[in-house]
Amino acid sequence: MTAAVHTFSRWAVPLLLLGITSYGLSRRVPIYECFVEGAKEGWHTTLRILPYLIGMLVAIQVFQHSGALSQLIRVLTPLTNRVGFPPEALPMALIRPLSGSGSLAFLAQIFSSHGPDSFIGRLAAIVMGSTETSLYVVTVYAGSIGLKRVRHTLAAALLTDLAAVIISFYVALWFFA
Repeated sequence: MTAAVHTFSRWAVPLLLLGITSYGLSRRVPIYECFVEGAKEGWHTTLRILPYLIGMLVAIQVFQHSGALSQLIRVLTPLTNRVGFPPEALPMALIRPLSGSGSLAFLAQIFSSHGPDSFIGRLAAIVMGSTETSLYVVTVYAGSIGLKRVRHTLAAALLTDLAAVIISFYVALWFFA
């Protein structure tokens, strides 16, 4: 079974590309011209969302390096201690909606200091898998269609992330405490 999965995974993308190309040729679609047109659209979309992405990335860096993140963690720690949420996992929960690579760095830091099989490591992994980089997603999607007012979308996305962190904590407690 493992060999079959390995073989399938090795050939899946080439077969998919061959299948799409064959289908297009059978329908007499100008494949190369359609590819170039799609690449042009992708380039224009990239140029349209670039200012939003740069703004978001600068804001994330300012939040992290200004000390605001550590201050927020210090303020929230007494509240999270009451329910038993480990303060070591709090940076993960706060950074995940902002930055995928930043949260991955925090996850690696938690794994190296506490171990992946510790309660904190497992909780951080569940948070990583259960939440989304909401600010990035909202920025990319809203920027790609030129949407300027995203406060309700952003509020819903951040509330969803909060719910995911809370549920992640209780799932970790249920399975690993």
